[in-house]
Amino acid sequence: MASPELTSTRSPRVAAARRLAKRAFRARERLFLAEGPQAVREAVALSGTLRELYITLEVAERYPDLVAGASAARVPVFTATDEVVAAISQTVTPQGVVALCRFVDVPLESAMAARPELVAVLANVRDPGNAGTVLRAADAAGAEAVVLTDASVDPYNPKAVRASVGSLFHLPVVTGARIEDTVAALRAAGLRILAADGAGDADLDGELDAGGLSGPTAWIFGNEAWGLPEETRALADAVVRVPIHGRAESLNLATAAAVCLYASARAQRGRGGCRSGARSER
Repeated sequence: MASPELTSTRSPRVAAARRLAKRAFRARERLFLAEGPQAVREAVALSGTLRELYITLEVAERYPDLVAGASAARVPVFTATDEVVAAISQTVTPQGVVALCRFVDVPLESAMAARPELVAVLANVRDPGNAGTVLRAADAAGAEAVVLTDASVDPYNPKAVRASVGSLFHLPVVTGARIEDTVAALRAAGLRILAADGAGDADLDGELDAGGLSGPTAWIFGNEAWGLPEETRALADAVVRVPIHGRAESLNLATAAAVCLYASARAQRGRGGCRSGARSER
């Protein structure tokens, strides 16, 4: 077996990659790290995203498609020791492969030009794990865009990237948009704006029964601790609560988002809904 190319955790290349754990460096370089075979595989599949690949010899042998895909895209592949990959990684238990990726976000205007029918908006969402999980749920439900407002967490935060499990690379993601501009753009694109809030006047079951979710819809999800401020609620066409049929006090953000997005997806794919069931490619 050949020897790893990178053996020192103090090498300039490793140091440069490690700096991307900080948001300021990510923003300056417009680069971020994706860890683990699944996330790296999705980065390889999205043309022009992957910039460098760091991988242990053991993982390279176990997942030859990762190396082959990067090499086919003419992306530098660096074999490294476990210690080097662990130094770059932001996880307690590194998976032996880390990709250096270019930012994948798109302008708000670009996302709306595709006339999306289901969009998730994260307003003042601060927890990176929640943000990544909502992005994953939106992807699974067939949403065509996710918007993170200017007061929300960076989707390239290592925890957010891990929580998205590759979904960050699947659908258009908008970052840094003002909530007012986002709502205006969504409405201009023909979407109904629904704010998810436990104290909402409308009920999700009632919206489903009345056919209120069958058309193009954007859901706004708020902060984990205090929900949506009144000024954001006022921008919506309706404020909708997820009914609690049992004795739970409430649902956490990611769970509530998944319920709302799947309710819209089901309604849109049902009789008279706006979706054909065909998913457009990014």
